[in-house]
Amino acid sequence: MVYSLNLYYNVDYSMVNHKRYDFSVNDVSEVYAGAGGKLWELLMGEQIHVGGPEQTDILAKKAGLDKVGQDITLLDICSALGGPARHLAEKYGINVVGLDITPEMVLEAKKRTEGRPYADKIEYRIGSGLDIPAHRNSFDVVWGQDAWCYIRDKTRLIEETWRVLKPGGTLAFTDWIWGSVSTLEEESDFLMEFMVFPDLQTLNGYSELVEKVGYKIVEKQDLQEDFAKHMDIYIIILQKAKPDIEAGFGPELYLAAEKGVLAWKKAAHEKKVGRGLWIAKKP
Repeated sequence: MVYSLNLYYNVDYSMVNHKRYDFSVNDVSEVYAGAGGKLWELLMGEQIHVGGPEQTDILAKKAGLDKVGQDITLLDICSALGGPARHLAEKYGINVVGLDITPEMVLEAKKRTEGRPYADKIEYRIGSGLDIPAHRNSFDVVWGQDAWCYIRDKTRLIEETWRVLKPGGTLAFTDWIWGSVSTLEEESDFLMEFMVFPDLQTLNGYSELVEKVGYKIVEKQDLQEDFAKHMDIYIIILQKAKPDIEAGFGPELYLAAEKGVLAWKKAAHEKKVGRGLWIAKKP
């Protein structure tokens, strides 16, 4: 058995493809509803993506959110605890719909939003990015930060963003990706199993999917070096928090978390995994 933050999902590698892995939305929800979600918040903060608010602002400015009016509506696919949604509503004054498949995450996001001055600008919905609960041409911006790696069918996902985005609207997202150096199958198996990722794309692979649907890419960026630097930060945070993690979740989970984050750190510095950014427009 290989231990992961999934409290401990057992993978039969003889049944797993090198690029596609047999993790369902229920597996992902189990992680984020339990200890896994708490540990990732510990490492990354409540935004639960690489770089936190600083990276949210970078993506927001690239998407032009600092120049638009406050009457636009943004859809955040895989909104988790609602950290980015609250940040965007507060700082840029826009309306945000947060969409997440995990009921516990949506409930916690609502709790953390209650009583905020901008609470009326945010709505949270339970649902999947593969069947977005919204009508055609509903949103001015479709957004995602480091979470679409949990969605198996990337083609369907991008098609759904196109369906719900208004003509002239903006698609803006970042995600974890395979890097420029290939991995051995056993290594990629461990990396994917630890994170409970069913599928990862590449920088160019995502670009091709986006363009095939009809988007015009405005910008794509390889963030691999920054990704590796953040992995260095996360292992330091994790190791400093060892006593608290062991007290709260037990030594086995701490050891599993440390092994997994160290593996991702190593792979990031070897350019086997990374992170990308895309800005695209719907004509």
